[in-house]
Order: sequence, then structure tokens, then C-alpha cells
Amino acid sequence: MTDQDQETIIRQEAEAPAAASAEAVTEADQQQKDLDDIMRKYDRESNTRIWEGVPKIIVTVFLALFSLYCIYMTLFSTALPETRLSMFLGFILIAGFLNYPADKKHVRPNSMPWYDVVLMVVGAGCFFYFSINAFELIKLATEIKPLHVVLGVIGILILVELCRRCVGLPILCIAGVLVIYAFANQLSYGGSFYMALRTIVYKLFYTTSGVIGTPTNVCFTYIVLFIIFGAFLERTGIANFFIAFANRIAGWSSGGPAKVAVISSALCGMVSGSSVGNTVTTGSVTIPMMKKTGYKPEFAGAVEAAASTGGQIMPPIMGAAAFLMAEYMAIPYAQVAVKAILPAVLYFTGIFIAVHLEAKKLGLKGISREDLPKWSYLAKNCYLIIPLVLLVWLVASGAKTMAFSAAVSIVAAFFIGFINMLINALIDRAPDEKAGAVIWAVVKKTLASTVDALVAGAKGAITVAVACAMAGIIAGCITVTGLASILINAIVQVAGNATILGLLLTMICCIVLGMGVPTTANYCIMAATCAPILIQLGFPVVAAHFFVFYFGIVADITPPVALAAYAGSAIAKSNPMKTGLNATKLAIAAFIVPFIFAYSPAMLLEGLDLATFTGWLDLILLVLSSLLGLFSVAAALNGFLFKEIPIPLRVLLAAGGLCMMIPGWLTDVIGFAVALLIIVFQYAMFKKTSEAA
Repeated sequence: MTDQDQETIIRQEAEAPAAASAEAVTEADQQQKDLDDIMRKYDRESNTRIWEGVPKIIVTVFLALFSLYCIYMTLFSTALPETRLSMFLGFILIAGFLNYPADKKHVRPNSMPWYDVVLMVVGAGCFFYFSINAFELIKLATEIKPLHVVLGVIGILILVELCRRCVGLPILCIAGVLVIYAFANQLSYGGSFYMALRTIVYKLFYTTSGVIGTPTNVCFTYIVLFIIFGAFLERTGIANFFIAFANRIAGWSSGGPAKVAVISSALCGMVSGSSVGNTVTTGSVTIPMMKKTGYKPEFAGAVEAAASTGGQIMPPIMGAAAFLMAEYMAIPYAQVAVKAILPAVLYFTGIFIAVHLEAKKLGLKGISREDLPKWSYLAKNCYLIIPLVLLVWLVASGAKTMAFSAAVSIVAAFFIGFINMLINALIDRAPDEKAGAVIWAVVKKTLASTVDALVAGAKGAITVAVACAMAGIIAGCITVTGLASILINAIVQVAGNATILGLLLTMICCIVLGMGVPTTANYCIMAATCAPILIQLGFPVVAAHFFVFYFGIVADITPPVALAAYAGSAIAKSNPMKTGLNATKLAIAAFIVPFIFAYSPAMLLEGLDLATFTGWLDLILLVLSSLLGLFSVAAALNGFLFKEIPIPLRVLLAAGGLCMMIPGWLTDVIGFAVALLIIVFQYAMFKKTSEAA
């Protein structure tokens, strides 16, 4: 071999790691691009403009300052609600048009058409005008001038256009129908078209019964801060910690990766508050693991979608709608989180059981214990959950306001993120690299991450704020026309004494109206229309609001518009409709549990006395019978227990399970007896088959 040949071999060996590294980077970039494409397809919040260079810096600075403005105003402002909220929506319009193009096909670097600039400036100007002149406009009341009517109409229409871009058409269709009905209602009193227009514009634009109503107020006061907190928390690396924790807990068991998906999605989902976002974030890790283990693609995507959707009912954060629930029910947020614990446990237990049975049916194994994260790793990194624990403690103590608790938790997340980056940097530093240089690099990286979190918080606030404003319009139209009373009377008359019929009609309304509508806006609509119906039928206020909240959420996994399921199917490369149907089957608990707490409010800790333990025995029996019932229903739907279950027995097993979930000792006994007989029979047949084999 010549010297030249040796030099060539040495050079090739030296270049090989670099080539492999470049190939790995390329593969990672492609994977991230695929995930971004999925988010853009199924999540309107991701169809944003692309800014580069100086324009990117300008937009980034504006969004970061907007987040800081929201934090400052929430903590320290004493201005009139009309002043604060109209100013807030003015900034939301600017941020919205800077981020969302008219169509996703228009997403090009540094591209913003002139008409978008005009819409942004004029729309924001209408709200800023109201904010600056709020006191004078309040004094005018319904005698507002033609100029004010024009500004109100323009402001609402431009807000509607932004809603179309970032939220979608379903909520606009509902709002449009109600606005037309409001006009017809006003004209029926014999007034002119202008008089009707002035009254409606005044109610919807210039009062706290419209776009700056309760939903927008709650969004500005609480939700935005918690969105920013979630953005900071994600950047501490807590999502990876949750996935590692879930792997350690359940990864070794039968079909472990699917159980990991359930646990990690429950933990991550309560922070993100977005069904689609959580599906894509955790699903990019868990879905390939499930497929590799042996689960069918449709089942893998469905598990992730069902678990990610349930993240919004998972205490302590529960997504944005929980804050609105606290406002509508007039109880502290901490109580809402506590009341949500048992239903959430039942929901995820139902999915967990279904996943376990599917793994047994397919004969799937878990992850090798050698490949699981070590307990020592989890112990060393448990400090990542300090901000979350701090938030729970501050909220539960009630010593400080929600806004103050969120602000303190944001600061804690900032420092935890810095500590995490510093520890990792010091571990990975080269032997000849000075500690001072490492610390300075981490400081710069932390500041960049902070700006990134503030920007992400501002972007996340856009869709929620716009959806809340539209929900305010819907609620305002219902108030102006008295439509709520008409709907209540109609459904109460149809239902009569059959309260189950009222619940079924409400369930259908929530699922249909919730398709393609963000959870926050959907809950606002249901709280204004359907919850009063259930209350009129005699159900407790808390049970009524939780009922509509649950069925608003499951719209994300219920075909034909199951956005979370479709996002999961895109990652799993499976049939979207089959994935949606599988997700609905897995999340069967979400369709049953609301009926349980509607008839047994003890499930929501209503009517319990901690001091005397009154009602606690009944609650324990209720939870146990519900868990056994869920197990029976999940086994019936899966068609497998110890072996394949014949269809007649599946029907009987499902009936027995449903009986156990119906309140009352008689139905519990009947259901338990039926389920027990079938389980014993299945086990006997399994043993007989095994012995013969």
C-alpha cells in the first residue's frame, strides 16, 4: 500500500464521523419539518407567517413586549375594564395579523400584503379609540354617535376575519347565525335598521357583554399568564422529564410504550392545553415507539390523540377553560382543579385498561429494563417540576391572587431553566474550556430562551383571545335576544321528566358545536347555552358545567372533525378516520363519566364533609363500581379478556359495565354479577384451552 493510499484511508476515517453526524442532523431536521407540516395542517395556530432577518427581530421584540405588557397590566393596572380589555384586543389584532396570513398558501418569508397592513392598523385603531375614550363612550350608553357605530362595525368585522384565520369557520357560523337572529329580534320591535344596528353594536362592542365580556376578561386576567408560564415550563425540559418518568413507571410492562404515551401525554397535556399541540409534541416520540413494539398504526395514533386530549381535563392546570369554569361557577380555581381529579383518574384509567388489553391480545412485550431511564436520572432532574409544584402550592393556599401565583411561577421557571442549561453545559464542556465562558454562554442562551418563551406565550394568547372574543359575541347575542330562556324552555319541555333525554341532547349539541372549535370558545358557548338547560332540569351547577366541558373536549377526537386524531394519524401514517374511531373507542370513559357525575355529584366532591366523613363511603363505592364498570366496557369494546370474547358475551359484558356505572346499589349488584360470571367463564375457557395446548 502506498503512502498516498494510507493518507486517503486516514482522511476517509476522519471524515466518516462528520458525515454520519451531518446525516443525523439532516434526518432530525427532516423529522422536525414533517412535524411542523403536520401542525400546520391540523392546527391553525401553526399556520403562521415566516419572518427572517430584521423583520423577524421587530416582530419578536413586539411579541415579547406584548407578553411583558400583559404581565404588568394584570398585576398592577387599576384602569376600567373597558380601557384594559379594548387595549388588549387592539394589541391582539396587531399580533394576529403579524402572524396569520389570509391563507396558508400565502406563507412566504417576509411577506405581508398591503391589505393585511390596512386591516391590522384600522382594526387595532378601532379598539384603541374605544380604550382612549372609554369613559365618554360609557356615559353615552345607547346614544352613541354614527362614528362610533361605524368604528364598532369595522372593529368587529376585522376581528371576525382574524378569527377565520387563526380559529376557523365553525365558531363564525354560530356567531353569524346568532347576529342575524339578534337583528331579526330587534327589528321585530318596530324600530329602524339603524336603531337595531346601533343597539347591537353598542352591546357587542362597547359593553362588557360582548367582545370584551367575561371570556376576554378571564383570558387577559388569568389565561395569558398561564400560557406564558406553560411556554417557560416547556423550555425547562420538563416534557423530556415527564416522558422519562412515564417510561420508568410503565415502559417495562406489556405494551409499555402505549402506557408511556398515556402517562406522558396526561402530564404534558396539562401544561400545553392544546390537544393537537400535545399530540404532535409527545406523539413524535411515543407513536414510533408504539409501532415498533407491535401496535397497529391506527391504534398508536389513537392512543396518543385520546391521551393528549385528556390533558385538558388533567389537574392542576387543565388548559385555559378551567379558569373560565371558575369564573362562571363563581368558585376558586383551586376548587375546580380538585373537583376534576376523580373524573380525570377515571378517564385515563379507561384508556390505560384499553391499552393493556390490546397489548395482551397482540402478545406485546415491554421495553427492556436495561433501556429504561434510571431512577438516579429522575432523582437528579426532579428539580424541573419545582415551578409546577410552586404554582400548585400558591394556588391551593389562596394566600395570593392567581395572577401573582402565575407570575412567581414564571420567574421560578426562568431560574430552573437557567440551572438546567448550566448543569448540562458544565457536564458537556470540553476539558480546556473555562467555566466563566460556559456560564456566559448559558446566560446568553437563557436570555434567548426567555425571549422565545415570551414570544411563544404571546402567539398562544392570540387564538385564545380571539376565540374568547367570539364567544363574547355569541353570549352577547343570546343575552340581547333572550334566546337562552327560549332554548331552556324548549329542551325542558321536550325532556319532561326524562332528565337522561336532556343530557343526551346536551351531549349532542356540545359535540356538534365543538367540532373544529377550540376548547375555550366551545366551553364559553356551552356555558351560555347548554349549562343553564341542565341547571333548569335540576342538575347541580358544578355538574352541569363539567358535563358541557367534557363533551366540548371530546369533539377533538370524535369524527368527522377529529383534529387531534388526524394529527396522530399523520405521525403514525395511518388511516385518519380509523384512527379517529379508535380514539373515540379508547376515550369511551369521556362519554360515560359525565353522566356519572351528573347523577352522582359526589364524584365532583359535592356534598362531602371532610370533618365528619359524611358521604365519603358512598364516594368510595361509587369510584370502585365506576372503575369496575370501565374495565368491563373496555374489555367488551376490545373483544379480549383472557382470550377472544364472543359477540353475545361482549354485549352482556358492556351492559354489565354500564349497570355498574349507573348510581344505585341494585344496578351495581346486577352489573357486578353479570360481569363476574362472564369473567369467570372466560378464565375457565382460557385455562381449558391452555391445558389442551
